[in-house]
Amino acid sequence: MPPYDSHRPGLTGVSVAVARSFEDLSRVIALRAAVYMAEQACPYEEEFDGNDLSATHLIGYVGDEPAGCLRIRFFADFAKIERLAVRAEYRNTRLAFTLVRAGIELARVKGYRRLYGHAQKRLVGFWSRFGFRVFEGAQELVFSDFDYVEMLMEAEPHPEAIGIGVDPYVIIRPEGRWHKAGALDRSRGRAVTRPSVDQQASR
Repeated sequence: MPPYDSHRPGLTGVSVAVARSFEDLSRVIALRAAVYMAEQACPYEEEFDGNDLSATHLIGYVGDEPAGCLRIRFFADFAKIERLAVRAEYRNTRLAFTLVRAGIELARVKGYRRLYGHAQKRLVGFWSRFGFRVFEGAQELVFSDFDYVEMLMEAEPHPEAIGIGVDPYVIIRPEGRWHKAGALDRSRGRAVTRPSVDQQASR
């Protein structure tokens, strides 16, 4: 089971799921509001910056309780890992580590090898544990009252990275569930009743 699709209802311990529904997105919003807006006094418009509907979100669970989240945005040749948030009462777990590792794995499966982030300077050591480094020429920046620095990770290619040439049904499965047959896989068992060529006209 991939680390980014390990949550199932009723499980104990730490697990992760990709946000796939409006309810899931509501969980992400609640988690980030609790961590960034309530704890760090981040203004609403800075926390919810217009990028959430164009990103992949991971939700971390402790048991069945949503306890943390992570956002990933994809660019031409790199993926940006950001907005890691864990509720205060769950920071004694390994959830933050689990979320970051799951995010890295998901990006690698999508074919990304360069992972990029803006790390608060006080957390550079945390991100270094996963292979991120402050690279030569990295810029420092300030936003939402914190100081940040650019970091980069160069990952090994994933042996099962998704690309052109794989089973095309894999590419149309739900995000993060490429290993499981989805609704469109099941639909291929039905006969073609709406052919794309007008058979009468082609005779």
